[in-house]
Amino acid sequence: MIQQNKLLFTGGGGLLGSEIKKLWPKALYPSMSEFDVRNLKQIQGYLKKHKPEIIVHAAAFTSPPIAEKNPVEALETNVVGTANLAKLCFTLGIKMVYICTDYVFSGRRGNYKEDDEVFPVNKYAWSKLGGECAVRMLNDFLIIRTSFGPKVFAYPKAFVDHFTSRESVEVVAGKIKRVVEAGIKGVIHLGHKRRSVYAYAKSLDAKKEIGKVSIKDVDFTVPSDTSLNTSRYNKLFKVKKNASK
Repeated sequence: MIQQNKLLFTGGGGLLGSEIKKLWPKALYPSMSEFDVRNLKQIQGYLKKHKPEIIVHAAAFTSPPIAEKNPVEALETNVVGTANLAKLCFTLGIKMVYICTDYVFSGRRGNYKEDDEVFPVNKYAWSKLGGECAVRMLNDFLIIRTSFGPKVFAYPKAFVDHFTSRESVEVVAGKIKRVVEAGIKGVIHLGHKRRSVYAYAKSLDAKKEIGKVSIKDVDFTVPSDTSLNTSRYNKLFKVKKNASK
């Protein structure tokens, strides 16, 4: 078990943070106004004061369409901000856990393993990969690649030709807690077995009316198959082949 008061979670006000707070209620959840990863001096002061032993870095700029039109905020938050945090984790001896995305892969074939070649197809994903590069400079890190959404599908339509390992945020939060508390290092993939975004959406509420849309119908590049191979997680935690959790 970890000491919750020695764990800091960035992005506590986001979708994932709201679920993580239920699991680690005594952890540190600084607001952006007091812990802006783009402000190296500010976050350095916070870390020296509170002395966390583990940082789970989930704060990110996450809009692919906006990143395509104006990548500056994605650069500042996902690349520069993550690098700032990585530098301080190194100098202060803090383990860094980085929440990353399945979008770091090209999407040409799916079923990606942790050591498969990465090649993003949009600017948002490149910015998240830039964060990965910074985290990999550390000696003590964990990169979690995953995909999650609200417990209720938030859109009127879902992709029928984008395949993913996406799960509800509630399920992913539980898996993150498990791998962090187990002290896993390196890179790990978390997620469901391969399915379309439409199938994922219907799994949340089979009765809800959800339209169908193609990745060809949007004005930004969406990789066609970013499903993740979760064999490492399944082996570590003895998950049966037909189970998704």
